[in-house]
Amino acid sequence: MDSRDTAPDSWEQEDDVEAPDTELQSAFTGLNVNAPEFVPSFIPRGHPESTRHDGTDTVANMEISEPTAAVENGETDANTVETWERKGEPDEVEPGGGAMEEGGACGDEAQDEIMEEDEDVPTPKLAPPPPDAPKKEHVNVVFIGHVDAGKSTIGGQIMYLTGMVDKRTLEKYEREAKEKNRETWYLSWALDTNQEERDKGKTVEVGRAYFETEKKHFTILDAPGHKSFVPNMIGGASQADLAVLVISARKGEFETGFEKGGQTREHAMLAKTAGVKHLIVLINKMDDPTVNWSLDRYEECKEKLVPFLKKVGFNPKKDIHFMPCSGLTGANLKESSELCHWYTGLPFIPHLDSLPNFTRSSDGPIRLPIVDKYRDMGTVVLGKLESGTISKAQQLIMMPNRHTVEVLSLLSDDVETDDAGPGENLKLRLKGIEEEEILPGFILCNAENLCHSGRTFDAQIVIIEHKSIICPGYNAVLHIHTCIEEVQITALICLVDKKTGEKSKTRPRFVKQDQVCIARLRTAGTICLETFKDFPQMGRFTLRDEGKTIAIGKVLKLVPEKD
Repeated sequence: MDSRDTAPDSWEQEDDVEAPDTELQSAFTGLNVNAPEFVPSFIPRGHPESTRHDGTDTVANMEISEPTAAVENGETDANTVETWERKGEPDEVEPGGGAMEEGGACGDEAQDEIMEEDEDVPTPKLAPPPPDAPKKEHVNVVFIGHVDAGKSTIGGQIMYLTGMVDKRTLEKYEREAKEKNRETWYLSWALDTNQEERDKGKTVEVGRAYFETEKKHFTILDAPGHKSFVPNMIGGASQADLAVLVISARKGEFETGFEKGGQTREHAMLAKTAGVKHLIVLINKMDDPTVNWSLDRYEECKEKLVPFLKKVGFNPKKDIHFMPCSGLTGANLKESSELCHWYTGLPFIPHLDSLPNFTRSSDGPIRLPIVDKYRDMGTVVLGKLESGTISKAQQLIMMPNRHTVEVLSLLSDDVETDDAGPGENLKLRLKGIEEEEILPGFILCNAENLCHSGRTFDAQIVIIEHKSIICPGYNAVLHIHTCIEEVQITALICLVDKKTGEKSKTRPRFVKQDQVCIARLRTAGTICLETFKDFPQMGRFTLRDEGKTIAIGKVLKLVPEKD
């Protein structure tokens, strides 16, 4: 009889029937013949525990290694994480281990199952904080920059350095990337989870991940660099508190990213419009043979960038911080690198940790612009809470439809909580509304203080780039907070002098590049918005047309509809 069949039988009979010792002993020695098949894939073959030859130890070894396998799989399987990871600390994993043993998925089947589950996207394991610990400040960091500057790779490297992606997963990515002759891309796969993104090596959607330092909790928003996906990038930047502009120092790459058609300029400008106050410029690929950690190249990139960033509206002394790094090798991300002895500042992660706290109004009205929605045992919406606090079982209003909804559960970065403060990235499960009734750009508010909605508003606009003139009747696409809507300039009210701020007495017939004007705009549908003075996050916008950003502006006044 095959020893593999006898082993599970003896497990089940153990409690009911007192099997004679000798039988048990022989069953276990039989079991040991197939011992290698019980060893989970991440323990090396030559592991001392797996080569023991007396039966009792093998059983002990099984009991130890099985729960570990369960934990590892739990890490790759999002559903298991949600059910038991929060119930207790990771070391109380008896229930998980037990379930695996009873299932009796042993030998080759167990290996296959482990391999299959590995295909899933790894969910970082965050240990639940002790109840009395002070809540860490949430900071949303968006990675922006030209396509192929190394944004996803830096994000993946940071997750590895902070322990959010384990070494085994990365080794698996490295193997798969090698098979596709793309071995330098494997780090970016931690954030580019979709097959299309991996095949082309281009981020399409805004990737999300998170990591913690001693003082803060960071959410990484990995924005796409390609110009076709700028609308996605704007959505990512509108949730960010802090932007990291990634620049490639490699000869030729910096220049293309920065010239007229490159994404470096546009991204920096869009980040500023989206309300990002602080910018960290990471000069990446310093390990490239054409650069070789050269101070001259670093200074050259810096000299070209400063005047432009200044023009966009960042203050070089206060708002911008430059640092060299290498995303592929991880140099100067967590620890300073000896290759870069001329850089005396803090490395990237410690620098993020040392930034001053952001001021947020927790007692303000609730405003949560919706970024995305999907159906999963109810309606789930994602977004960043801009102001106010939300708690479980609270009644809220979804604007502009005025649906009353109830918050069933609240996840802040995939960790369930009872209440959340401003600046946190949330997933809310809602009751009282269908997924089809929600669109990105809708806003959750409290009933006492609804946000304004409408179609017509007056705004101050700066024309950044447009070949011809703009007249009343001009159509463009409006990006305001997370909302994207078609808009028409219905009237030009006056021109504004850039230097003095004086308004012209007569109505202009048109505006052209580099002019500032006040205009009346009308959207195709009803949108939620606030004036810039009352609520800056929902009062600033960009206008785009033909894949280019034409103008940036701020809402001055909402015009009531004439019914």
